[in-house]
Amino acid sequence: MPKIKTKRAAAKRFQQTGTGKLKRNKAYKSHILTKKSAKRKRNLRKATITDATNVKNMKKILPYY
Repeated sequence: MPKIKTKRAAAKRFQQTGTGKLKRNKAYKSHILTKKSAKRKRNLRKATITDATNVKNMKKILPYY
């Protein structure tokens, strides 16, 4: 069997943690920041764990993670 190609767009956006979970950055932090509160922008800085409902699909496009 040939090797499966990793989707490079996903590989650039997700990192694997030590326990095997996928870490991602939050959306909505790139523009139109004037109407967003400081608290909301501050919380968008932090990375978070990918939701369990998406992990099955993520493992498919990131086979060697």
